[in-house]
Amino acid sequence: MNLNITGHHVDVSQALRDYVTTKLDKVVRHFDHVTSTSVILSVEKLKQKAEVTVHVRGKDIYVEAESDDLYAAIDAMIDKLDRQVVKHKEKTYDHGRDALKRQSVET
Repeated sequence: MNLNITGHHVDVSQALRDYVTTKLDKVVRHFDHVTSTSVILSVEKLKQKAEVTVHVRGKDIYVEAESDDLYAAIDAMIDKLDRQVVKHKEKTYDHGRDALKRQSVET
């Protein structure tokens, strides 16, 4: 998995970089088909914003979160991303099973 972490109006320290990578490991554990990930951390006046774009096979998943604290924004972003990835995983794996269920009910 390629990981790109950038900062807009904020210096991305090693502590922030380590925090984001450990949190993103949770997402990779759920879904193995992640090809690349792009994280943007930004500060606009009093708002701290974290954005992530995850490229998986067949889809790009984009999530953003804002908070007063950058670490809280990263946590909220990871929670949203985890829900989106699990939802995408369930859709891709259940797609073929629905057709089989409909066939068995019709016959």
